[in-house]
Amino acid sequence: MNILAVIPARAGSKGIPNKNLRLIGAKPLIYYSINNAIKSNYITDIVVSTDSTEVGLIAKQMGVKVHKRNQELCKDNVTLDPVIFDAIDKKENWDYIVTLQPTSPTLSISTLDKAIQFAIEKKLDTLISAVNKPHLSWKDNQGNKRPNYEKRLNRQQLPANYVETGAFVISKADIVTPNTRIGKKIDIYELPEKEAIDIDSFPDLLVAEYLLNLKKVAIYVNGNKQRGLGHVYRALEIADEFYTPPDIYFDINQTDPSIFGQTKHSLIPVNGITDLFKRAEKEKYDIFINDILSTSIDYMIALRKVLPKGKIINFEDIGEGTNIADLVINALYEDNLINSPKIKTGENYYICGKTFLFYPPIKIKKSVKNVFISFGGADPQNYTDTLLQIISKEDYRNYKFTVVLGKSKHNVCELLSFNRLSNIKVIYDVNNMPELMSECDIGITSRGRTAFEMALLGIPMIVIAQNQREETHNFERIENGFNYLGLRPDQDLIESNLKMYLSLSYESRLSLQNKLLSHDLRNGRKKVMSLINSI
Repeated sequence: MNILAVIPARAGSKGIPNKNLRLIGAKPLIYYSINNAIKSNYITDIVVSTDSTEVGLIAKQMGVKVHKRNQELCKDNVTLDPVIFDAIDKKENWDYIVTLQPTSPTLSISTLDKAIQFAIEKKLDTLISAVNKPHLSWKDNQGNKRPNYEKRLNRQQLPANYVETGAFVISKADIVTPNTRIGKKIDIYELPEKEAIDIDSFPDLLVAEYLLNLKKVAIYVNGNKQRGLGHVYRALEIADEFYTPPDIYFDINQTDPSIFGQTKHSLIPVNGITDLFKRAEKEKYDIFINDILSTSIDYMIALRKVLPKGKIINFEDIGEGTNIADLVINALYEDNLINSPKIKTGENYYICGKTFLFYPPIKIKKSVKNVFISFGGADPQNYTDTLLQIISKEDYRNYKFTVVLGKSKHNVCELLSFNRLSNIKVIYDVNNMPELMSECDIGITSRGRTAFEMALLGIPMIVIAQNQREETHNFERIENGFNYLGLRPDQDLIESNLKMYLSLSYESRLSLQNKLLSHDLRNGRKKVMSLINSI
């Protein structure tokens, strides 16, 4: 079957001067349509119709024919029908003529070939590229504006509304004339929205540049009672920063999918790392993010093997695998334990939840009245239980306590029973943490993500490590405004420090708040994404 691709590319674009020669994604615009035609499994011949010497040079360099277009066919009021007909070699016996406009650089080769195959199988006279854009719209009937709909509905409920794009028109050769490329048996071929860009304006150039540079992103994260849930929360925050939907992988042997909550991100369970590597190799990710604590050399070597061109970013990693990563972000560690410029440590790289950015620091009051207590998603050391036993005593009836239980706490029903006391409010799995924190005067928490959130709000606090790894999180220390009690302090030490904080003077708490707020914990998201986008 003989299929000719005709690529019309005149020099005289007025809306965007030198449009077909503009560099997008480091290549001239005309390159993309020529490249699609060259790599198509169906197109047998290619001709570029142009009056531009520069376009002709690029076409010849890429190995395709150039048809010098007559100036009469380069005028603004000339349609493409005579241009396409003029470029066809009438001596050849063509089956199909495919018009490929250079204004659609994001069209993929696979979509083009599927469309050609569709036209052939359906024996169509004409197949036109289109994008489905159902929107409420209006028409002008001699100055009277009238709706194109009978009932106002949400966009998702509206009937399909196909808008033609300039990507392609596939026509049987025998229906192509100087006046038309449209036959009787006609259909449209729906393009994915990202492939439907049609460059007519400068903003279109920006969109095309963005789409051509779009990265394919994956995140591998696990969370449980032993590991904690902060990794999952951070992964979801990072996922929201990409302008493309990342694939979020988790190991079903380590992570219960319910801990991801109601997220609409693409969650993909895997059964061990062998399954993960197979999927990663198939998808060929440009960016692969690990949030699984320390990585081994074997894991990283295997991941690098399946993604030789991908960039690998690890979070909270102090393992041997850091040497193989392209970037390591360790916000919880102030010291670079492995001396390497690609390892970034310290609170400047902390990623807070988006809602915290809308809450100002708390106002320090004359005396302490309200106390916030939370030990993360799991609280494996059961510090919450210890604190509830303490604050249920008569000595603390004049204070209000808000106690938040994480979604992985094991004895929730037992701890919720403390709500019988009027000064204690125990809440399970909340989604309004910044609001609850902002109502308190002091706090008690573990040495992890929640401590950073409270520091961002300037809340004087006591922190306790949940495990040996948290003992190495050295940001939460007295010099920075924290009262750190170590790992597994006894109940007497916890209670004595609670009493001390309840009686702290206004001046002492204000001094602690100033130390906490002296650290930039609100802009870590921008810094981290800047690093990721720069590698």
